[in-house]
Amino acid sequence: MATFVRSVVIDAPVEAVFGFHEREDALVRLSPSFPRVHVVRKTGGIEAGARVDLRIGPVAWAALHTRYEKNRLFVDEQLHGPFRRWIHRHEFEDLHGRTRLTDRVEYRLRGGTMVEAVFGWLVNLGLRRMFRARHSATKRFCEGKKNRAG
Repeated sequence: MATFVRSVVIDAPVEAVFGFHEREDALVRLSPSFPRVHVVRKTGGIEAGARVDLRIGPVAWAALHTRYEKNRLFVDEQLHGPFRRWIHRHEFEDLHGRTRLTDRVEYRLRGGTMVEAVFGWLVNLGLRRMFRARHSATKRFCEGKKNRAG
């Protein structure tokens, strides 16, 4: 299984960064404008047992949250979608007033090792772009809110 890891340090306490991810509108705030992400149905937040059904362009994707530790991590796993397997760990590390946010994605493409060998670089490129944008949005929100209520 391939693994993608990307981290960012955010100048905000871990409670604020984790809290941002718990917001009802977090997924919308973190989603790129293209391809358009549409939330079809959502049950719960990010706690274990919560589910989200998405449409990303023409692709249907459903994920189940399987693990939740307040201010430390949450995990979502693809139930159905474009990957053979997808496990996304969102890890939060308290750096004494700052937070290291790490996204760790383990995935397997459909079609076996030949497909992974040919298209794996393209998936990694897409993940790098996506998480660069997501981390930038998280920094803007959390660092901009750190000195304000709400």
